[in-house]
Amino acid sequence: MKKVLAIVLAALMLFALVACGGGSENQTETQDQAGEKQVLIMATNASFPPYEYKDGDSFAGIDVEIANAIADKLGMTLQIEDVEFGSIIGGVQSGRFDMGLAGMTVTDERLKSVNFSTSYATGIQSVIVKEDSKYTSFEEFYTGFDANGDPTGVVDGITIGVQQDTTGDIYASDEVGKWGFEEDNVIRYKTGNDAVQALVAGKVTAVIIDNEPAKSYVASNEGLKILDGAYAEEDYAICIAKENTELLEKVNAALAELKEDGTIKTIIDKYIAA
Repeated sequence: MKKVLAIVLAALMLFALVACGGGSENQTETQDQAGEKQVLIMATNASFPPYEYKDGDSFAGIDVEIANAIADKLGMTLQIEDVEFGSIIGGVQSGRFDMGLAGMTVTDERLKSVNFSTSYATGIQSVIVKEDSKYTSFEEFYTGFDANGDPTGVVDGITIGVQQDTTGDIYASDEVGKWGFEEDNVIRYKTGNDAVQALVAGKVTAVIIDNEPAKSYVASNEGLKILDGAYAEEDYAICIAKENTELLEKVNAALAELKEDGTIKTIIDKYIAA
């Protein structure tokens, strides 16, 4: 009886050792021998060409290539998650994503929730209207201006389409005196493309969106044009959780090297003509 019990105990110990060995092997899929994470998870909203978009089943664009270059510098594998723009910061905060790249601008409000890397690109907010629009500049959307040159009112019937939670949304929804159009005159859409299709259908007067995506949307939709002049100017950066200072330092170091060796300029020039 004792001999049988000993055999059973030996078998159980062997099973436990195999099980433990299997767990260690699986863990190395995401961690190296020092326990450091090997997968860099990037959140984006892939409807913002040329910064991020889908090319068949793959992701493409400026942010995608910059993120891949950063991952290479860090010796990590990039994993991209395509989510709604408005959920990126919350996902980074919670640790679901390591970082967010989505043509995202640094704002005081966003800085309350996450940290940002050094800027890697500069953009402007542009205004898209129909080609037969009577408006030739966004200043004509206002009824008048005060002694400081700031607008005092919005023309009746003006409606502005924006992608929700973007800086275009933030700026357009602001008060008139700060060159906004007030909440009641702004219609939010989940994607930039949804906003542009609303313009095509005549549901809004104009769409405010970053200039490079604006050019892509105008090129792919007949009957649209971009008004002269920038509605706003801004810098793009990478958002990272406030407590993840180690990753922030590594990303900033990688960005510095990629700027120094010309990689970032090459990537941007590939998608945006000088």
